[in-house]
Amino acid sequence: MTKPYFIGLMSGTSADGIDAVLISTEEDESQLIGSHHRPMPARLRDEILAFRQPGQDELHRLATLDVQLAEEYAAAVRVLLDAAELSAAAVAAIGCHGQTLRHHPEGATPYTLQIGDPNRLAELAGITVVSDFRRRDMAAGGQGAPLVPAFHKARLVSEGISTAIVNIGGIANISLIAANGEVTGWDTGPGNTLMDSWIAQHRGAPFDQNGEWAASGAVIAPLLSVLLDDPYFAARPPKSTGPEYFHRNWLASHLSGDEAPADVQCTLAALTVESLAQALEHQSLDVIRVCGGGARNAWLIQRLNQRLEGTTLTTTEAIGVDPQWVEAWAFAWLAEQTLAGQSGNVPAVTGAAGTRVLGGIYPV
Repeated sequence: MTKPYFIGLMSGTSADGIDAVLISTEEDESQLIGSHHRPMPARLRDEILAFRQPGQDELHRLATLDVQLAEEYAAAVRVLLDAAELSAAAVAAIGCHGQTLRHHPEGATPYTLQIGDPNRLAELAGITVVSDFRRRDMAAGGQGAPLVPAFHKARLVSEGISTAIVNIGGIANISLIAANGEVTGWDTGPGNTLMDSWIAQHRGAPFDQNGEWAASGAVIAPLLSVLLDDPYFAARPPKSTGPEYFHRNWLASHLSGDEAPADVQCTLAALTVESLAQALEHQSLDVIRVCGGGARNAWLIQRLNQRLEGTTLTTTEAIGVDPQWVEAWAFAWLAEQTLAGQSGNVPAVTGAAGTRVLGGIYPV
């Protein structure tokens, strides 16, 4: 019997590109057999970032971007399949997270919006697509995020070992899997989003390589204290957030304008470390595994390790999973769950009324 193949596509809050993975699954075992990163074209990235704040002619711009992103996703799929010498007919489904433009889980009319037309993707790729994962959880009263804890439990932890999976993407989130298998988790706050925005503004770089610029500065203690006083950090889970909350204007409202840019960068790195540490330090954990783009920021990981001294902290590389591909793999797994009629959310994480089968299915 041919092993079922699934593809996972993830373009996160940094909007720097599309992560694509090819997964083979047999019974309860999965194997990553191919991966590809497709950089986001600059004009599309600029448009994605522009949607974080209200703008002109949004309906036309959104509809156009929806189509363009689907074409980029399809191009990533083609490269992935060509490298694996695999035909589209061999793939059961693509799990496509889509590009989040707005995420507002609170208020009288909570909503979340991910785009990247799954109809067009199915047509271009010749593969069934599962997409729009978050809104069903939100319809059931949940936050719609984070959705990765169920996958973390299923694929990245060992029974009887209390584990935290820490994803440091644009926004940072944690999954806490107790030794007895119980799962909790939430978005802790900014991961890379503020650091990326600040270095782009002052040095024209997309990110702080290994945290070198942050390391050249010093933490501005009063600024860090003021940033940590934001009500989001003290709010009890379930909770989720995004760059439409933690954005450049949010940071600017706390600055005098006299700060040295490198010191601000160092303070933003400290904000990521401290908000994660405050969420983790009172948990009973055997091990912490870090994934996402922040796992490659050596200075950030060093600071987090120092802050959580006494707990074993590694990246997911220690269990044979490249940190870059974890989230894309999660959405391949979620597509598999959806096709099987199995739930993909964890109500204790999102606050939903119960478990739900997530996503819409767009047949080839």
